[in-house]
Amino acid sequence: MHLYNLKPKNSITILKEKPFKLEKEIQQVFETNLSELMDLHLVKSEFSIKNKRIDTLAFDPETKAFIIIEYKRSKNISVVDQGFTYLSLMLENKADFIVEYNETLKANLKRSEVDWSQTRVVFVSTSFTENQKTATNFKDIAIELWEIKRYENNLISVNQIKKSKAAESIKPITSSNSKLESVTKEIKVYTEEDHLDNKSDEVIELYEEFKEAILNLADDIEIEPKKLYIAFKKDKNISDIVILKKGLKLFINLPIGKLEDPKGIMRDVSNTGHWGNGDYETIIKTTKDLEYIMSLVKQTL
Repeated sequence: MHLYNLKPKNSITILKEKPFKLEKEIQQVFETNLSELMDLHLVKSEFSIKNKRIDTLAFDPETKAFIIIEYKRSKNISVVDQGFTYLSLMLENKADFIVEYNETLKANLKRSEVDWSQTRVVFVSTSFTENQKTATNFKDIAIELWEIKRYENNLISVNQIKKSKAAESIKPITSSNSKLESVTKEIKVYTEEDHLDNKSDEVIELYEEFKEAILNLADDIEIEPKKLYIAFKKDKNISDIVILKKGLKLFINLPIGKLEDPKGIMRDVSNTGHWGNGDYETIIKTTKDLEYIMSLVKQTL
């Protein structure tokens, strides 16, 4: 991808890339801006455990899971092998990660409050080879690739490499390796299919109509299935959908008092335990109010 500077009379000049010289430079950018870039909280930089060093240990407050981040300038690594090594390391030493969290952040996180199934490893690099991208192109692998580039004028681009829609499952491959299989059994990467499994054709069709409507609200809205709901994001969560047996539960990610809802169809859940983000929810059983609900969701953009 090239970046250009738009000048008067619509002429453009290409912005030259200013490569990072050291992995540490990339690490500092990410650790300083973890919340803005990935919605994560920094736990520890250079976390050492069992003779291994983790570049960045982070925590995802949405999924209640630890995230391991590694920075790479070399293209000669197997991100899958290294990724599974770190995932296995975490699952075998859960107590150490919780102790580090509590000591560093002066918190009181309990083991039961962590969703270990949502653990993942993130590799950050200036670029990845096609082999590395192909090796992680499985819909249920808990390994992510993020590319970062620096340009003149202090511009930086950050891009998560998305898996293809036709990505297959990694389970047939890991079934022949007991250590890898144990990791994939405990760590779960959720998909839309997981949420729609065993649901009626009517509910699936209802979800598809609301999904399409949300995606049409703006460019670059992304779908991120979580354990309990399906999230729709554009830089941040804008709406979440829980698939019910006879309909949908839709959340709007705005704090209470910030949504204009003349018909009053959204319920205040700011003081109620709930799965999705935001303080508003509604139950959907038909498409009767689809356009109106979209006008509410659009207020998050």
